[in-house]
Amino acid sequence: MRIVVTGGPEGQVLRSFVERGAAAGYDIVALGRPKLDLVGDEQAVVRAVEQASPDVIVSAAAYTAVDEAESEQDLAFAINARGAAAVAQAADQLGVPIVHLSTDYVFDGLKTTPYTEDDVPRPKSVYGASKLAGETAVLEAARGAVVVRTAWVYSPFDMNFVKTMLRLAADREEVGVVADQVGNPTSALDISDGILAVAANLLSSPSQKLRGVFHMTGDGEATWAEFTERIFAASAAIGGPAARVRPITTPEYPTPAARPANSRLDNSKLARIHGVRLPDWRCSIDEVVRRLVAERPVQQGRAQ
Repeated sequence: MRIVVTGGPEGQVLRSFVERGAAAGYDIVALGRPKLDLVGDEQAVVRAVEQASPDVIVSAAAYTAVDEAESEQDLAFAINARGAAAVAQAADQLGVPIVHLSTDYVFDGLKTTPYTEDDVPRPKSVYGASKLAGETAVLEAARGAVVVRTAWVYSPFDMNFVKTMLRLAADREEVGVVADQVGNPTSALDISDGILAVAANLLSSPSQKLRGVFHMTGDGEATWAEFTERIFAASAAIGGPAARVRPITTPEYPTPAARPANSRLDNSKLARIHGVRLPDWRCSIDEVVRRLVAERPVQQGRAQ
């Protein structure tokens, strides 16, 4: 199976997918700039994807700067909506499955229980609105597309919440972390494994029930503060940096873009239809922290 994954060379999902896909014996082709420019000519995007000759396409390229999107609306929509639609158009013309990654930010976070695929999206931010527009565009452009919503993504790669917390813990005794937002921390490595399973299902069956929108997050939930406490505990257990966590409220940490208070996603549809359930986030975070702590001496040595 030849899988084309769109995204920047340092992207969390792309690098995780290259690692996990290669380990599983698949031919993984990373497709990003300059060959694939989602803000460029849409037909050039289609041609670039077609030239990669995929059996399956994973549409992971995205504008993910949540706060910056508030002042860069045109760019966010160009990448997350029009660019994603062009990739989906290529999939449709080739007649190959496409799995498009989306986000919990399509919801407003006002629901008191986990969101299902039947809940009506109501994004609170430009980023969320651009990703919702991308979902719609992909589903319209590619017959039988799959949209996978995930949340609170972290990995051993690129910049992410886990890396930031470990960096802060190396310099501070206490870190203030929001404790009134709840979600499902999700490893990009686990997302990659889950999408590989979904892709195999799509290639083995034309059934429409395998297509559409699905939620895919780590099992279990946490607040950002609880997530951080687990990060520090895992790090301290292997001699890495750790700090005290001081729970704070959302108003104490203002950001340009509003975040959903409830980012929890219900993954039961994915488990029922695709037979896919991601591991408990507590187990997955331990693996990622081990890798990051092991890399720290090398990174510090290079900096000196």
